Amino acid sequence: MNFPRQLTLAFKVVAAFAACALLLTGCSQAPEPSAKDPKAGGKRKILIGFIGKSLTNDVFQAAQSGAKDAAKELAARYGVDIEIEVRTPNEEDATKQAEAVEALTRRGVDGIALSCSEANTLTPSIDKAVGKGVQVMCFDSDAPESKRFAYYGTNDTACGERVLEELAKSMNSKGTIAILGGNQSAPNLQARVAAIKNGLSKYPEMKLNEPGVFYHIETPEKAAEAVQSAQNANPSIQGWAMIGGWPLFTADALKWPPGSVKVVSVDALPAQLNYLRSGHVDVLLAQDCYGWGYKSVEILLEKIVNDKAPANVRVIDPLTRVTRDNVDEFAGRWEKWLGKK
Repeated sequence: MNFPRQLTLAFKVVAAFAACALLLTGCSQAPEPSAKDPKAGGKRKILIGFIGKSLTNDVFQAAQSGAKDAAKELAARYGVDIEIEVRTPNEEDATKQAEAVEALTRRGVDGIALSCSEANTLTPSIDKAVGKGVQVMCFDSDAPESKRFAYYGTNDTACGERVLEELAKSMNSKGTIAILGGNQSAPNLQARVAAIKNGLSKYPEMKLNEPGVFYHIETPEKAAEAVQSAQNANPSIQGWAMIGGWPLFTADALKWPPGSVKVVSVDALPAQLNYLRSGHVDVLLAQDCYGWGYKSVEILLEKIVNDKAPANVRVIDPLTRVTRDNVDEFAGRWEKWLGKK
């Protein structure tokens, strides 16, 4: 009989009509509102990549905290939602930083804040990101020949000069000194070392121990080993110009009696302050480590949201002199910055 066949055809016709009805209904509905569509009542989402030199270096932990705080506190001012994506390598590695820049570019970030372990390695990746519309700025360690639009951090030549000046005061402008140099390829550190070497001409009774500059992997443990090894091999060293405070992030890094060897160091993070209190360190010159993150996010937001770059491409943060006289006051700043109060 043909009845079953006719019934089957009828079902197919009904199904076809139903499918068309559903399709027409779907076409008549408004599309799902985008989270970035202001007309839909949402806010634009800003994604910012953050790349420090290494996660093991406390100054970049402080900078990371600053970036995350800025994302929370500045969102309302700019009327956007802000997400920080941290891509700092575990250990210092310029190649991994370049890979992170490229990964963030593919991810479609709006901006990147970067501290360069080695400028030449990072410059092509920075330029490629800028070419794809990503706003890139450097903090702490610059890539001045790249297409980054801004830099925030220390004037490294002035920093080196200041370290030597403070050390000369502590040593009455005479004696043998050594320089703790960190990563030999980092452009910011190279500038500080050069400033100290050049500045010694002002102090005829001060001389640089041979080999003079002790480079090392920028972890607290490796830095402390470098200092101890150098001091043991060169007991004539009477003063240390530390252009970064790496060894002072560990306890008991300076083995000599307090005051017997003079020390001036860059940075003044909480762990370092105890060396001032114990008398092992005479002066700490604090960089704006927390501000590297906070200010970088603010500068990026001005560029991304308002298309405004700083009047000066290089925005310099001043060094703060920290001694036993103001160490407790300065410690209070860290308690506020890191949410301990």
